[in-house]
Amino acid sequence: MAVLHETGAAMWAGRTRSWRERWRLSPLVVVLAAILLILILPPTLYLVVTSFFSTRPDGSFDQFTLRFYQQLFSSPYFAASLGNTVVYAIGSALVAIVLGVVQALIVERTNTPGRRYVFLGAVVSLGIPHVLYTVAWLLLLGRTGPVNTLIASVFGGDGPAFNVYSLWGMILVEGVGFAPLTFLLMSAVLRSTDASFEEAALMAGAGPLKTFRSITLRLGLPGVLALMLLIGIRAFESFEVPALVGLAGNVTVLTTNIYQSSKNIGAINFGESGAYSVCLLLVVVLLLAWHNRLAGHANQFQTITGKGYRPRIIDLGSWRYFTVTILFAIFLLAIVLPVAILVFTSLMPFYEGVTWESFSRFSLENYHAILAPGAFRDSIANTFLLGIATATLVVPFTALCAWLAVRRHPGAWLLDQIAMAPLVFPAIVMSVAFLHVYVNLPIPLYGTLLSVIIASAVRYLPYGMRYAYAGVLQIHVDLEDAATTSGAGRAFIFVRVVLPLIAPALISCWLFVFLLTVQSVSLPLLLVGPGTELIAVTLFDLWQNGQVTELAAMGVLWMCFMLVVSTAFHVVTRRYQLSA
Repeated sequence: MAVLHETGAAMWAGRTRSWRERWRLSPLVVVLAAILLILILPPTLYLVVTSFFSTRPDGSFDQFTLRFYQQLFSSPYFAASLGNTVVYAIGSALVAIVLGVVQALIVERTNTPGRRYVFLGAVVSLGIPHVLYTVAWLLLLGRTGPVNTLIASVFGGDGPAFNVYSLWGMILVEGVGFAPLTFLLMSAVLRSTDASFEEAALMAGAGPLKTFRSITLRLGLPGVLALMLLIGIRAFESFEVPALVGLAGNVTVLTTNIYQSSKNIGAINFGESGAYSVCLLLVVVLLLAWHNRLAGHANQFQTITGKGYRPRIIDLGSWRYFTVTILFAIFLLAIVLPVAILVFTSLMPFYEGVTWESFSRFSLENYHAILAPGAFRDSIANTFLLGIATATLVVPFTALCAWLAVRRHPGAWLLDQIAMAPLVFPAIVMSVAFLHVYVNLPIPLYGTLLSVIIASAVRYLPYGMRYAYAGVLQIHVDLEDAATTSGAGRAFIFVRVVLPLIAPALISCWLFVFLLTVQSVSLPLLLVGPGTELIAVTLFDLWQNGQVTELAAMGVLWMCFMLVVSTAFHVVTRRYQLSA
């Protein structure tokens, strides 16, 4: 008994010591954690509290109430919006998965000519802001668009053959828009899967299609399911397509309900927008938990071992001309047609569809109007400032946090957990949360560019953390130990040793955060004010106001610049083999 007692006491002492070690925080970690909590906790608390309290005319909280949730769950509009959201998310994910997986299989597993150019096409798509991509498809599939015009000329009929302003139109536009991202992610999955099983199936007499269906897709099943869930989450929280396509067709989803209840600062229904936001936040949290659970079982499908793994290419023979046609058709659908219709519209004095007569009216007047002094030029300057400031704030801060976390600095694991928290917030929900904070602050921060910079920095902390974490993992600790032996302090080691070595990862991270920040619509939409116009928000407003040709001209100019940034991001990432 005495031995058992001593053993139990030793185990308890060990657990207590381990718990104390885990929660022992250094002063630097305390300061960094406090900064993160100050940035993340106030909008989160305001969002939740607002949904449970009525508000006075000055925006302050009044009485506790469950009325907003009761109204929400008893309203048939909420059930309809939730149903639309589910169908929209699943449908978009299916379209994106089909297009992206087909591309990835052809590029990574076959000898199709020119398959490597698909990566270039995917990079080009990163340079098209999502709001601009959505507008391009509305021009293509609209009532006077070339698709409906062509169908009417061939088959006849008075009305449009395809109504893009519908739930199915939303699914098509969102799914095609996510296809390049799905291709990039699925390519990474297939590149890490041993192809010897497929080669064995081919030698046993199976054809390429049966091999892909029975071997490749089954081995990549965790990746496919994880991708479908990830794209579904992105569709759940997407805003541009539901706002531009759905609202015009009277199809509402949760994100557009949040926007409609929050868009008018003079008559915001704080409780309703808060309740909608909390519901959407809970849905995304559950989906992310499911995604993490799915990723935890991926070891059941591991195929790469130490026994001479190497990827192999399948010779399709004459079938490779068919796969070239598939790749070209997807490239035409995802890149060429949207870009072409935007360029065409930007050269028109007014949009009236694509006709032979319209080519004679081409001019550069829209570009002159965009580049002239005024609001358009101001929005370009504000967007540059927003992107540069956000990326410059996020990158060094997350680099320090990631370095401490990787090197297991006392309590630094907490920094990684807190910095990843904004990942569960849909952009429109975070916009509402910061809106609640800014309108209740004693200082006039609402409507300023600084307010958008703060919200954007919080939004993209997880991306900065992942890039920096991956970069630090590639540095062996012996390099830092050598500097310590030479008498260098921690600050010197971080600045003179760590930062130069992870510079490629930080450059890639900076470009990626810049790219995401300047393209975002849903985050700054509720936070900008007069004098703080941004490109993405201006494009959204131009479409709402019917200024289609000016929108196209601004979009083409901005797309050219974003293509340069996205290409630089791709080059850095590929050269140094970086990944988020």
